[in-house]
Amino acid sequence: MNPLRSFFLSLALSMIVGTSLATVDVYEFSDEDKYERYKVLTEELRCPKCQNQNIADSDAQIAKDLRQEVHRLVEAGQSDDQVVSFMVERYGDFVRYRPAMEGAMLGLWWGPVVIVLTGIPLLVFWVRRRRQADAGSIERGLDDQEKQRLKRLLDKDEGDRQ
Repeated sequence: MNPLRSFFLSLALSMIVGTSLATVDVYEFSDEDKYERYKVLTEELRCPKCQNQNIADSDAQIAKDLRQEVHRLVEAGQSDDQVVSFMVERYGDFVRYRPAMEGAMLGLWWGPVVIVLTGIPLLVFWVRRRRQADAGSIERGLDDQEKQRLKRLLDKDEGDRQ
C-alpha cells in the first residue's frame, strides 16, 4: 500500500474515532422549562479551566462537573440567581461571563471612561497653555541684556574661528 495513502487513511480513521469518543451529557428534566433554564445557565457560566469558553461547550472535566451541578440545582428548584450565586461563591466572579456591576467591578467598568473624560480636558488645557507660553516668548523677543550677551557669544565664536 502507498505510504501516503495509508497516512491519510489512518488520519481519517483517527478523526472519526476521536469524534465518536467525545462525551455527551444526557440529563433528564422534570419539565421543559427547567431544561431551557439549564441551557441558558450553562451558556452564561464560564469554564474555570478553559477561561474563554462556556461550560455548555467545554469538554473539560470541571465543565462536566459544573453542568452536573447546574442540573442538580435546577432540578432541586433553585432559581437562576441562586444557581449563579452558588457558582460565584465556589469559583469567584470569573465564572460569570457578565460580571455584576458592583464593588470593584464598577472601577473596571467605569475607570477607563473616567480616565478618558478627565484626561481629554487636561490634555486640551495643557496644549493651550503650552501654545500660549510659546507665543508669548516669541512675541517678547530679547531684552537689551540678552542681546548684549548674545553679541558677546557670537563675537567670541568668530574670534575662535579665525
